[in-house]
Parts: sequence; structure tokens; C-alpha cells
Amino acid sequence: MYAQVVNVLTTFTINAIIWVVNVSLKSCCFTGHRSQKLPWKFNENDERCIIMKKKLREEIEKAILCGYNTFYSGMALGFDLICVEILIEMKEKYNDIKIIGAIPCKNQDALWPKEQQERYIACLSKLDSIRCIFDEYNGRECMIERNRYMVDNSSLMIALYNGLPGGTWLTINYAKKRGLKVVIINP
Repeated sequence: MYAQVVNVLTTFTINAIIWVVNVSLKSCCFTGHRSQKLPWKFNENDERCIIMKKKLREEIEKAILCGYNTFYSGMALGFDLICVEILIEMKEKYNDIKIIGAIPCKNQDALWPKEQQERYIACLSKLDSIRCIFDEYNGRECMIERNRYMVDNSSLMIALYNGLPGGTWLTINYAKKRGLKVVIINP
């Protein structure tokens, strides 16, 4: 799978448009829990997940209607990939939106289940741009820098947050310190 990700990234880099304009005024980023920490785990047919997806879709559409056209996702398991899949669907109606994958390192999916790796690669191939923060995994720093990059390039955050400390909590606090409007969806 690593080779497939590198191929997608290489191909994407060749074809990507480099954005010189700072798009942070109308950009939105996402943060949220990994599948393992969600009440429904990997079962997205669970009624709670279906309700969360409906609320997420509403919040994304609200953002689009308010002029937000650039969306950053960290492409992690769980909420991040759900966000991207919803954005890809919404692109049929709102074809001017841009989806940027901010991945912490090229081998982010190395230890994921095969089904999730395939989902990840499918999503990567449909992004408008990819920003890879580090070539290789270097510990938690990868994730922190990825999150800072997304927050620093956004003015809105949509978060799936259960109120407990952790990476999502840190990212939300960083966003608030940077003055972002934060919309929280409780799982």
C-alpha cells in the first residue's frame, strides 16, 4: 500500500496546482476522533454515525453557503476520511470547492487495516491538492505539525469531539487561540 500512496502522491504532485494566494479567510479544516475512539468504532451503519454524518453534511453545506470553498482534512482514520468522502459527494453540487489532504507523512496508512488503506487511497486520488508534512513518520510531531498547518490555513474548524483530552482537544484549543470559529459535533 505504501507504494500506491507514493505513486498517488507523485502523480498528484506533478499535476497539482500550486496555490500562491493565501486562502485561509474562507478555508475550513476538520479535526476529530479516530474510528477506535468513536462509540460506533468502524461500524458506520450504526445509527449514531448516520446521525453524525447528517449533522456534518449540514455544517459543511452551511460553510459552503457562507463562502467557504477550501477544505483541509488530515486524512486520518475515522472522522477525517468521513469528511473527505462527504466533500467528494458534495463536489457534484458545489463543483468549485477544493479539498486539500494534509497528510502527516507518506506512510500514514502503513499500519491500517487493508480495507481502510484502500479507502484512504481512493480518497487521495480525488483530492484537489495534497500537502505532505514529512516524508517519514517521526512520532507524534507529524500529527501536531499537520494539525497546525491546517489550522494556520483556515478560519473555520468543524470538529467531532467528545470532550475528553487528546489530540482533538489540543487541535481545538490551538484553533481557538488562533481565532478560528469552531463548530463542535458531539459523537
